[in-house]
Amino acid sequence: MRFCELREKEVVNICNGKCLGFIVDLDIDTNQGKILALIIPGCGKMWSMFGRGSEIIIPWCQVVKIGRDIILVEIPEPKPK
Repeated sequence: MRFCELREKEVVNICNGKCLGFIVDLDIDTNQGKILALIIPGCGKMWSMFGRGSEIIIPWCQVVKIGRDIILVEIPEPKPK
């Protein structure tokens, strides 16, 4: 699968059903040729044009399934204190 195909898929957290957005970048280990994390712009940032201050970084180990239209990830919500 190519990066341009990944960018077209919506990322959804299976723990709460929230749509997190679309992938704008990948963190890649160039020595091993592995994807380390998906990077999604945070709230209020479109296409990451206005800086990289608030990003959602999803470690590759939290990717559950890559489907035809969406990418399912498992990001547990913090427990209330």
